[in-house]
Amino acid sequence: MPQNDRSVVRLGLFVLSALFLLVFALYLIGKSKNMFGSTVSIKTRFRNANGLMVGNNIYFSGLQAGTVKEIRLLNATTVEVTMLIEEKMTTYIHRSATVSIGTEGLIGSKAININPGPEPDVPIHDGDLLVAEKAIDRNEMLLTLSKTNINVEDASAELSILFHRVNNSRTLWGILNDSSLSPDIARTLNNLNRASGSVNRAAGELDAIVRDVKSGKGAAGTLLVDTGFESSLKQSVAKISKLGDKASGLADEFSSMAGQLRYDIQYGPGTVHTLLADSAMAAKLSFSLDHIERGTEAFDENMEALKHNFLVRGYFRRLEKKQRDSIKIMTAADAKN
Repeated sequence: MPQNDRSVVRLGLFVLSALFLLVFALYLIGKSKNMFGSTVSIKTRFRNANGLMVGNNIYFSGLQAGTVKEIRLLNATTVEVTMLIEEKMTTYIHRSATVSIGTEGLIGSKAININPGPEPDVPIHDGDLLVAEKAIDRNEMLLTLSKTNINVEDASAELSILFHRVNNSRTLWGILNDSSLSPDIARTLNNLNRASGSVNRAAGELDAIVRDVKSGKGAAGTLLVDTGFESSLKQSVAKISKLGDKASGLADEFSSMAGQLRYDIQYGPGTVHTLLADSAMAAKLSFSLDHIERGTEAFDENMEALKHNFLVRGYFRRLEKKQRDSIKIMTAADAKN
């Protein structure tokens, strides 16, 4: 190969190498690889990367803070993302910060947003792991919107049916067009107002009664508040208890006396035993009563015979006449009354 051709080939290779290095440097600078600046490597974990790629930008409070260095799948449900953060931004990013996946603009490329934590914490260091927020999935959002549209459609159909029923309801329109309904409603509201006033007054009176009771006024207040009355009540209960004990003792004495009386009646030597238990004495009393009854009958016969005797017959007739006159006078007085 001629010397000139070799020089041309070398020159071409040199130019291609320079262009390749220039393009690579521009790529790294464009992706903020911080070739000439110090960075801190931190990690976070998502359930879904949602299209995140190596080289995507990282923002903290709207300011660019670094780039995505590595995306690694740990298992079927966990994706670990390694982030390169500019060291000058680590002073403001604390361990309590949270991480979420967003987009640059409305339809731009994916990016990571670091959100400040609710409470101040120590700044991040190399190797720290930040908590990730649940990313908003567009598919889930579209599915939710689809379900919402279906629900809205169903609700619209039901509202249309309801409006149709309302428009065709003669009863409802009759109630709405009834001019006498308004005064009835007004009277009902007035009655409710009066009832509410009565309830308020009753509540006030009840409150006053409760205050009186708490302050010791009235019988209920005296019973519930007055400690002196409580002492008197305890003394009265004690006296009643003593009286009950005495009554119990008297009942025992009466029971003993009744037992003694029962014994005296059955076995005693006194008159009561003779009258109630002695059969011979009972026979004598029966015989005597029989004679007394016979004597009484004989006396009645003698008195009847004496009434017909001419010597005293006039006396008995005058007595009978006086009895008849007194009966007539009493009957006349009763008739006037």
